[in-house]
Order: sequence, then structure tokens, then C-alpha cells
Amino acid sequence: MVNVILIDVSGLSRTLQVTEGQSLMQAAVSAGVHGIVGECGGSAMCATCHVYVDGAFSDQLPTPLETELEMLECTASERLTNSRLACQIKISAVHEGLLVRLPERQ
Repeated sequence: MVNVILIDVSGLSRTLQVTEGQSLMQAAVSAGVHGIVGECGGSAMCATCHVYVDGAFSDQLPTPLETELEMLECTASERLTNSRLACQIKISAVHEGLLVRLPERQ
């Protein structure tokens, strides 16, 4: 299990234990995290799992594919340079302690 830290807009922190190979979106939805919707089920088609990845972890994530970049243009909250779709973040051991912030709305 890999520990991932989610911080909501109020500053409340929650640590998820995520199985390696699982997407961050799958883990968050399964844990009932308010603020991650995942309407499309993880196919990068809805942008309802938008998150802000802490800069310390940006080198540990693969470069976003074109489909993810296109969906990030449709986010309900402001797109930032560290915006990613949680469905496209597949968790592995290198992500231990990954810190992500949830946007105000999806």
C-alpha cells in the first residue's frame, strides 16, 4: 500500500492507502472522498477528478497524454501548471507520500 495525502479546499488533510497499480481517482472514489467524482469511470473524458499535484512530485508522474491535456481545458476550477486528472495517475511505490490538493469544485 502507498500513502497518498489529499488536502481539500478547507485545508483538511486525509491520507489514503492506495494499492499499487490503482489510479488515484479509483482509490479516492472507493474511499468516498468528497471532491473527486470520476463520472467517466477513469477514461479521461470528464475532468471531474481534477487535482493539483504538489510540485515536489511532478517529476514522479509521467507526462500527460494529449487526451488528459484536452480534458484539463474543461475543468470547473482553475487549471494550474500542476493540474492533473486523478484517473491518469497510476500509483506505484515511488508515489509514497504523494501530496495532492483538491480544487474548489469539479
